[in-house]
Amino acid sequence: MTISTLPLKGLSQIASDYQVLLCDIWGVLHNGIAAWPNAVDALTQARTTGLKVILVSNAPRPNGTVREQLVRLGMPTSAYDDVVTSGDVTRNLFMTTYRDAKVSHIGPEKDKPLVAGLPVTFTSDDQAEVCLCSGLIDDQTEEPEDYRGQLEALASRNIPLICANPDKVVEMGGRLIYCAGALADLYQELGGETIILGKPHAPIYQAALDVAGNPDLSKVLGLGDSMRTDMRGAADQGIDCVFFTGGIHAGEFGPSTAPNGKKVAAFLEQAPYPAKAWMARLSW
Repeated sequence: MTISTLPLKGLSQIASDYQVLLCDIWGVLHNGIAAWPNAVDALTQARTTGLKVILVSNAPRPNGTVREQLVRLGMPTSAYDDVVTSGDVTRNLFMTTYRDAKVSHIGPEKDKPLVAGLPVTFTSDDQAEVCLCSGLIDDQTEEPEDYRGQLEALASRNIPLICANPDKVVEMGGRLIYCAGALADLYQELGGETIILGKPHAPIYQAALDVAGNPDLSKVLGLGDSMRTDMRGAADQGIDCVFFTGGIHAGEFGPSTAPNGKKVAAFLEQAPYPAKAWMARLSW
């Protein structure tokens, strides 16, 4: 089968080959404004056939906060079995490696509950032993270059930067906004040490597979819209993945709901990570 024959009309075409879905959230299930009804229906239908659905997100927040957000966006809890976030694995790192640490924070105040209840102390950059980066303080107006001076100062002190959200950008109502991953990239360019636990790195996948009961990897299907995080992460873990063109890469293929098939085929043929199949938006 060639790449050009891989578009799916619906997830039901291949669902019977799998037991577990590891599904990205932002860009596959919603665009930051509202959940897509067909995506909600697809996961609901998948569960009725016996598939276990684990949502895997680079959100820099504990999974409980993400569950609440999904309800507000129109995604019922009945559409999935569990949620694993980059915030969850970040909390585990602070529990196991950075207990009692002095921590500086780059990101909005709303992300500070990420380490609520943990034995850490927030402090200024010049007193910190480690920096927690959850995003830009105002992602609606700022960009990574606004943080160059702050990051240079941290890097000069050899302060590890823990990136709680490896995404570089996400779609917000039709436009792209910067995330913590973009700041982590800049920190690395400046010679700083970064620690990244979310997709595409192994810790978040192991956490997701643990809650799924550690199934045979040949029975696990990833669903994602990012070549850098979802597709790479699936390939590195040895699982199949369906690529969704209507998310972060949508601008490369024409209308998000009706992509140019030839452009998608060309993109996937040259992509560093393989796609089991592709769809514009998730549907059953």
